[in-house]
Amino acid sequence: MITLTHIISLFAVFLTIFIYGMTVMRLGLNSASHQKLKKWLLHYTDHTWKSFLLGIFITALMQSSSAVMVMVIGLVAAGVMGFKQSIGIILGANIGTTITTEIITFQMDQYILPFILIGVLLIFLNRNWSFSIGSTLFGLGCMFIAMNGFEMLSEPLTELNVVQHFLQLTDHHLFISLALGTTMTAIIQSSTATTAIIMPLMNENLLELTSGIAILLGANVGTCVTALIASLGTKKEAKLVAFAHVWINLIGVVLFLPFLKVFAELVTFLTILPDVQIAHASVLFNVISSLLLLPCAGLLATLITKIHHSRPI
Repeated sequence: MITLTHIISLFAVFLTIFIYGMTVMRLGLNSASHQKLKKWLLHYTDHTWKSFLLGIFITALMQSSSAVMVMVIGLVAAGVMGFKQSIGIILGANIGTTITTEIITFQMDQYILPFILIGVLLIFLNRNWSFSIGSTLFGLGCMFIAMNGFEMLSEPLTELNVVQHFLQLTDHHLFISLALGTTMTAIIQSSTATTAIIMPLMNENLLELTSGIAILLGANVGTCVTALIASLGTKKEAKLVAFAHVWINLIGVVLFLPFLKVFAELVTFLTILPDVQIAHASVLFNVISSLLLLPCAGLLATLITKIHHSRPI
């Protein structure tokens, strides 16, 4: 019988593979256009709606809202971009990062080996275009391997009383779910990885949909830790970007919490597959909350500036 120690060890291995796959795919997607991304950030942010659309596009390309936030903080710290310009990018980045969660719901087991083999071959061709495509394919293959691993581990989890008890607590206390999502994401530095972990739990009916969505909401807060760390030691305006990331995600969570059950019903109407429900919930939450806050971008920037400039930062 598989023990908790074995499960934790295997879980750590598959989590490492997943994050490694994400990193390699991200490297492949933006290796050919990294400098262009910075130029776009500088030249297409004169209006909030442009910043918003650019945030979606660049984050979808880089597959990491945290990476985009670090880049924006760096540009603001260097004085080449203003804090107010970053609000639209933050809102767009929250949407762009959800594309990965939709991708990993696809049933692509038969393509894992071809992805990895073709990816390795293209990487070693030593061409810019082949490196980009090869890294993307290899990274995707690693991510699907990890997802299969998470799926494999979800069944033994049902046999562990301590895990069952804890998951039952999350079903009855949504704030525990929120705290779990926030803590997990703060530790592993990836809201996508947190989402990937809870998907198999949903498929095995170990989590109710409302609990899964609450963990997802917590993950959106936990992902802000990367931006906060990146802002350490920078000037005040760069720190405001990190604080804005936190405030925007917190406001979104607060707006959704009272309507969590209604939101869960909406998601079930879209699909009956539990893992796809979580992916769709991630997209809907970020799209709705970002669109609600977009018209208030200027006001948000003013309020955040007043709040954090009135105290040491």
